Amino acid sequence: MPCSLDHYERFSEEMLLSEHSCPTESTPAWAGLASDTQVLTCQKNGVGELCDDFTDLDFHECFLGTTLNVKLLLYTKSNLRCGREVNHHHLSYQPLFNFSLPTAFVIHGYRPTGAPPVWVDHIVQLLSEQEDMNILVVDWNRGAANLNYFTAVANTRQAANNLTGFILSMQEEGAPLSSIHLIGVSLGAHLAGFVGANLKGKIGRITGLDPAGPMFTGATAEERLDPSDAMFVDVLHTDMNSFGLRGQHGHIDYYANGGSDQPGCPKTIFSGKSYFVCDHQRSVFLYLCALNRTCSLTAYPCSSFSDFLDGRCLQCEAFKPAPCPMLGYDISRWRDTLLRLGQTKAYFTTTATLPYQKTSYRVDMVTWNQYLRWGVVILRLHSGRNFSEARIDRKRFKFEQYTSTRLLVQFDEDVQPVQKISLRIASGNMIGPRYKIRLLHIRLTHLEQPDSPLMCRYDIIMEENIEVAFRPLPCDPRL
Repeated sequence: MPCSLDHYERFSEEMLLSEHSCPTESTPAWAGLASDTQVLTCQKNGVGELCDDFTDLDFHECFLGTTLNVKLLLYTKSNLRCGREVNHHHLSYQPLFNFSLPTAFVIHGYRPTGAPPVWVDHIVQLLSEQEDMNILVVDWNRGAANLNYFTAVANTRQAANNLTGFILSMQEEGAPLSSIHLIGVSLGAHLAGFVGANLKGKIGRITGLDPAGPMFTGATAEERLDPSDAMFVDVLHTDMNSFGLRGQHGHIDYYANGGSDQPGCPKTIFSGKSYFVCDHQRSVFLYLCALNRTCSLTAYPCSSFSDFLDGRCLQCEAFKPAPCPMLGYDISRWRDTLLRLGQTKAYFTTTATLPYQKTSYRVDMVTWNQYLRWGVVILRLHSGRNFSEARIDRKRFKFEQYTSTRLLVQFDEDVQPVQKISLRIASGNMIGPRYKIRLLHIRLTHLEQPDSPLMCRYDIIMEENIEVAFRPLPCDPRL
């Protein structure tokens, strides 16, 4: 749950900034460089401006403990490089605050070191590219920055009450509650939920990025983020077996790689701090990537991650004519259906690095062989000298007389155009005769591009443990 400012977090943010560039004029002049003062000077259009900065605390202050103070930093398209603090009681004093526009609140989580989150400037930039809006960074670092996590948890209620009063003042100025979107990270997700509950669930939307687990496991709906806290609640899970919270807590819950153990994250404690924070903070980086539209993360509603991996939940019939839900800011195509369904679990897998998305195919095979064989499937797609391989080895599949098998096959790269397919069924049989397997037909359906031509091949004789290669053919609609 703690998203501490360590080398891993700096490295991950630098990757996002370098690989997902924002317009030059809107790149923060101080991106990644925090100041211990609350006001700094930046240059914009050649004119020096006084900018309000996110609170930066040192370890000594965290060790002694901090008293809660909530500061709200406003960013609009007119001041993306220069945050302006908003007076809680005199909102109209800030002329940049347009109450007729939607407002997004960005709420950080527990800060054990007191350092500002390095992703704040980047999420401000990316939110501003979604639509014209007010963006308010909720700086409750004085309150979240405590070595004692229990103190930070206790402060979420008071911070939520503070934020509730501010939103009510916005409402008095003409801002409808339905236009408000709270984006909470870790402990900030529950803080957002408390605000929503205070306002009787009338705010427009809450997005929870891996809601904190410690002190919230087993909590009632009133004690944590819950679907009733807003008109629409979406939640992303990445670390349920450690700092994140298990279960369903939104109208749609996205489970990246099953909700825990993210690819590329350290598996042993010998990796240092990144072992503790990598899975948890991956939720932020996945969301940033989705906002930047460089990651197309399609999620498949399913009852379990196991069923999803077995290819049992790839149709998304309930959402048609819309496609399967996607992680990100714009949920307009799925919102009404999700509200009608109540609560939905949706799963997707990712690669270890940017842009995170995998290329998914539904593979349908029909085998006809004399002897029962068990094995795993290795599939390669070739385009010229390039190829991408996927191993479906989560479990062994049964191949016997007239057996129909459906697989979800996911590749790290989208190889196009597919000129050749290689297939191997590995049985693990190292001694004795190699048994033949007759493949009556194989069909590949590109899930992210449903309008692309289906690829088929018919009547292939192969041996177990031996790779067979073939060129895909157009599918016969009669079969």
